[in-house]
Amino acid sequence: MPRRHGGRSGASTGRRAQRPKDVLHGRHGHRGDAFRCLGCRRDVPVRAPGTAHRNHCPYCLTSRHVDGRAPGDRGEECRAPMDALALAVRDDGEWLLIHRCRACGTLKANRPAGDDHPLALVRLALRPLADPALAGLAGVVPGT
Repeated sequence: MPRRHGGRSGASTGRRAQRPKDVLHGRHGHRGDAFRCLGCRRDVPVRAPGTAHRNHCPYCLTSRHVDGRAPGDRGEECRAPMDALALAVRDDGEWLLIHRCRACGTLKANRPAGDDHPLALVRLALRPLADPALAGLAGVVPGT
């Protein structure tokens, strides 16, 4: 999905632009050009358009609980799969993926990458409308 303010730098939007990071992947912290998704088991390239580091699978949106305090630091000990739970929208219109860790329940917000599968994002966005229990929580009454 394109960014709402596509083409603008971080300085003009009021946010700091992401800096490139040397991110380690794999169990032993090796550098590579791909990693294996914990959800769909596809090989996922490390480079992603629109972000300084990839933190989720572009096909099924599954992530791994590896970042501690800062994106890309890989300081978290948990390392369990994180499921894409919902989409949120910032005040400036930028989308955020909300992931929940299967092991410890931690919630993390991640930017979608430019090559994320559009159908996966739309399915996630429509999930509250498909589940009456979730729709009621969001203040949406199905069928009205």
